[in-house]
Amino acid sequence: MPALIEDYALIGDGHTAALISREGSVDWLCWPRFDSAACFAALLGTPANGRWLLTPATDTAPTVTRRYRGETLILETDFETPEGAVTLIDFMPPGNGWSEMVRIVVGKRGTVRMKMELVLRFDYGFSIPWVDKLRNDSGIKAIVGPDNAVLRTPVELRGEDMKTVADFTVTAGERVPFSLAYAQSHLRIPPARDPHTALARTETHWLEWSARSTVKGRWAAQIQRSLITLRALAYEPTGGIVAAPTTSLPEKIGGSRNWDYRYCWLRDATITLLAMMRGGYYDEARAWRSWLGRVMAGAPDQLQIMYGIAGERRLPESEIDWLPGYQDSKPVRIGNNAVGQRQLDVYGEVMNALHLARVGGLQADNTAWSVQCAMLKHLATIWREPDEGIWETRGGRQHFTFSKVMAWVAYDRAIRSAEMFKLDGPLDDWREIRDTIHAQVCDKAWNPDLNAFAQSYGSDQLDASVLLMPLLGFLPPKDPRIKGTVAAIEQNLMHDGFVMRYRTTEFDDGLPPGEGTFLACSFWMVDNLALQGRVKEATEMYERLLALCNDVGLLAEEYDPVEKRQVGNFPQAFSHVALVHTGLNLMKHEEEMAQATGQPPHNGSRAAELEVQASPDSGAATSPLA
Repeated sequence: MPALIEDYALIGDGHTAALISREGSVDWLCWPRFDSAACFAALLGTPANGRWLLTPATDTAPTVTRRYRGETLILETDFETPEGAVTLIDFMPPGNGWSEMVRIVVGKRGTVRMKMELVLRFDYGFSIPWVDKLRNDSGIKAIVGPDNAVLRTPVELRGEDMKTVADFTVTAGERVPFSLAYAQSHLRIPPARDPHTALARTETHWLEWSARSTVKGRWAAQIQRSLITLRALAYEPTGGIVAAPTTSLPEKIGGSRNWDYRYCWLRDATITLLAMMRGGYYDEARAWRSWLGRVMAGAPDQLQIMYGIAGERRLPESEIDWLPGYQDSKPVRIGNNAVGQRQLDVYGEVMNALHLARVGGLQADNTAWSVQCAMLKHLATIWREPDEGIWETRGGRQHFTFSKVMAWVAYDRAIRSAEMFKLDGPLDDWREIRDTIHAQVCDKAWNPDLNAFAQSYGSDQLDASVLLMPLLGFLPPKDPRIKGTVAAIEQNLMHDGFVMRYRTTEFDDGLPPGEGTFLACSFWMVDNLALQGRVKEATEMYERLLALCNDVGLLAEEYDPVEKRQVGNFPQAFSHVALVHTGLNLMKHEEEMAQATGQPPHNGSRAAELEVQASPDSGAATSPLA
C-alpha cells in the first residue's frame, strides 16, 4: 500500500518530478514530462505498478528523519538502525539535456545492510520493459516501445521476479551512487556522468536561485520553501506551471473525486505571477507571463480554462482500469474533461494577471493588448450567461457569484491598465459594463437571510470563493456585507478551524458528497480576518495552516480534519501560492501595526511586496491581488 499522501517528498528537474516516501521508495515519476505516462505508479497501485526502493535491509524498522539540504530541492533522508546509520541523498540534476534521477547512499556510522528494488513499469504501470546489461558500464538498460531507461551503479545487480534488485553494505564514510536516466528508445542512451559532480552542480543551481529571493521576516523559511516548490512545478521549456505533479489523488479516501492536475490552469496565472514577483523572481514571472500570452492568443471565444504545459488544447479524459487507485480510490483519471467547461472567471484571471504584470514592470507587447480588447468584446456577449464556476462542478451551469465578480475584475483591470499605461480602448463602454456587473452582483447574489453573498444568484448556499471579493477590490473588507459574509462562512463552512469550499452534502455538484477542507480557502479566510483588523486571530489561523505542512514543508490540495491527514493531489501549487501571499500579507500587516505604535516589527524585517491600489470606484482597501 502506498504511503500517506503527506509522507511524500518532491524532487524535480524543471521537466518532471518524482515523489519519494519516507521509506525511500520512489512511487511516482512521469517521464519525460509532468504529463507523460508514469514509469513508477505505485502511488496509485502497488509496487508491481512500478517503484524504486532504496532502504536498509533490517529486521526492525529504522528511525527516519529527512529534510531538504538548505534552500534546495535536494532531499536527504537519514536512516538510523541498531547497526549504524546512513543518509540517502535524492535529486534530479537540472539542465542536463535529458532527465535523470540520482540517488547516493552515504555511510554515517557503523555498517548498514541495504537493499535496492527497481520495478520499471511504463505507461502507468502497465508495460513491462525488456532489460539488458550495459555493454561498457556497470548497470542495465530497460526498453519498451518508445521508452528507454538506463540504471548505472557500481553495485552488482540481478534480475528477480521481473524486477532488478541488489543487496549491499555501506560503512561509515562510504558513498554508493545510483543513476537512472531516461531517453526515447530511438535515441542514443544518455552518457554516464559523475553523480557527485552532478550533486554539486544541482546544489549550486538551487542555492543561486534561492539567493535571488527578497522574502524576509518571521515566516520567510516557509514562504521560500513554497516558492521553491512552485519553481519545481514549472516546466522550464515553456514557463507553464502545473497545478500538481500527480493525478487522481483523492479528495476523499475511497471516493471518486479524483482528477488529473498535471496541467496549467489560467486562474492560477494571477496568484502565481504575483507570488513570483513578490518573492523577487521576475525571470520566472516573465516566463509565466509569456506562456500566458501564447495560450490566450487566438479566437477569444475559444479561450479555455486550462491548457497543457506547452499550450496544448486537447486534454481528453479517460480512465485507467488496471490501476486500483490510491487506497482504492477509483477511478484513476488521465486527462481532464473540465477543459471544455465554460468558466467565466478565466477572463478576469487573464486580465488581472496581465495588469499585474504591467504594474510589476513586465510590459506586454501591443499584440497582447489587442487580444485583451478582443476578449473583452467577447465577454460582453456572454457574461450574463451561467457557467460551471471556479470549482468546475459537473452538476450543471449556474450564475455563480464568483464568476460574475471575476467578469467585473476583467473590465476593472482593463480600465486601470488603459489609464495607467495610456492604452487605447472603449473605456466608457467598459465602465458601463463594469458598473452593471457590480450592481447585479450586489442585488442578485446577496442573500439577506444568510446575511451573506451566496454561492450563486438566488441560492441559499455559501461558497468560500466569495472570500476573494475584498481581496480583489470588489468591496471594502469592512463593508457590512463582506463582514456578514465572513461571519456566515466562519459559522457554516468551517470544520475544526479550516474552511470548506461549500457543503457537498447540500449542493449538488454532480458528484457523490464528501471531501476535505480546501486549504487555499483557509488562507483566504486568514486574509479576510487580517483585513478586518483581527490580526491576532489571523496569525493564529495561519500558524495552524503552516502546521499542516509535512516534515519537508509540502501541502496537498485539501486537509481532512476527521482523519487528520492531507488529501488531494500533492504537492498542490494553489495551496503553496496561497501560503506565500497570506504570509507576506500578514507580515505587511504586522509592519504597519508596528509603525503605528512605534514598535519594531517581528524580527525587525520587511516582507517583500508588490502593492497595487484597488479601484477607487469600489472603495476597497489596498489588496495585493487587486
